[in-house]
Amino acid sequence: MKKLVLSAALLLALSASFTSCREEDKKDAENAMDNAGDAIENAAEETGDAVEGGFEATGKAIDDAVNETEEAGESIKDAVKEATDDDNN
Repeated sequence: MKKLVLSAALLLALSASFTSCREEDKKDAENAMDNAGDAIENAAEETGDAVEGGFEATGKAIDDAVNETEEAGESIKDAVKEATDDDNN
């Protein structure tokens, strides 16, 4: 994300440096800066959404692993109980 922000800032600086003092060029530069700002904002939002989705997927995977481990523990417990019951009869 750092590279994205720095690249966008560089593009913004370059677009501002190539404009002249005429009124139309100023309007074009303002539009370009607005577009660059919007692009940066959209990229930041998309990055945040992607990170959030990754955290959610990781949390779900951890929950699933915990459930599987609990189920395996219960199966082992049942097997041990059954094996010890058979020996006592």
